Amino acid sequence: MVTLVTGGAGFVGSHLVDCLIETGQKVRIFDNFSSGRLSFLSHHGDSVEIIEGDLLDIDSVKNAMIEVDIVYHLAANPDIRLGTEITDTDLKQGTVATYNVLEAMRVAGVSKIAFASSSVVYGEAKIMPTPENYGPLFPISLYGASKLGSEALITSWVGTFGLQAWIFRFANIVGARGTHGVIFDFIHKLHRDKSSLEVLGNGRQEKSYMEVIDCAKAMIHVVENTSEQINCYNLGTKDTCSVRRIAEIVLEETKCEDADIQYTGGDRGWAGDVPKSMLDPQRLFDIGFEPMYSSEDAIRHTARCLVNEIGQP
Repeated sequence: MVTLVTGGAGFVGSHLVDCLIETGQKVRIFDNFSSGRLSFLSHHGDSVEIIEGDLLDIDSVKNAMIEVDIVYHLAANPDIRLGTEITDTDLKQGTVATYNVLEAMRVAGVSKIAFASSSVVYGEAKIMPTPENYGPLFPISLYGASKLGSEALITSWVGTFGLQAWIFRFANIVGARGTHGVIFDFIHKLHRDKSSLEVLGNGRQEKSYMEVIDCAKAMIHVVENTSEQINCYNLGTKDTCSVRRIAEIVLEETKCEDADIQYTGGDRGWAGDVPKSMLDPQRLFDIGFEPMYSSEDAIRHTARCLVNEIGQP
């Protein structure tokens, strides 16, 4: 069995590759290394096949699809805020890239795709915890729009060409090898100035967080234990953590407790930021999976991992 992982050298993708190899699968990675790193895969030696390529080059994607049994499609723009500056980023790296993956699958006769979507497709949901059948879906970021558009392309390929799909709506994923996100940003800010920590917004933003290995294992668990044509699952925890609490945890783990927390104000960190989000992961739990870490435990674990990787401020 050959498993293709797009974005397999990235943060979530490299952990997924680790878990897939543990299950005995033959893994092929397709990555343009814009944010992914070879160092995340170096411990596998020659046991994984790595193709450096861009999903916007459809011929390269078609060549990568030869003899593949299932695609885990994780490649995307990792920085939601970038879409506010370069507005076609998510359209190209999200929706168009997903079209190319699907078309390459159709041509090669590959029938299974597992897609990394996001909780941001729900927009500012009026029901929390938010279940998978919540609607209508009105994302408020360009990143969210690209994820929802990709979901629609995937389900249309299921209906038109007979694919089988797994769609995963991620909570905020954190953990070792992180290259962006609030914890990563906080530690880098403290490297520049240990006396103060700038926090975007008022600190009351509150979301679900999931540790990255929990996330990777959950994806594999759902694929192995569900068999509908379209399988849509929230991946997250049953709790949330505020940005204020994240700042406190980071200060504790970096031994910078005396730093002054400076809030920029407002109810969200940037345009398109969803200030409050909590997923309902009950369907995931009902098929026998529970994460090892709660939201707050995942954040503390991540802070410790990133301090070890980046260095003590």
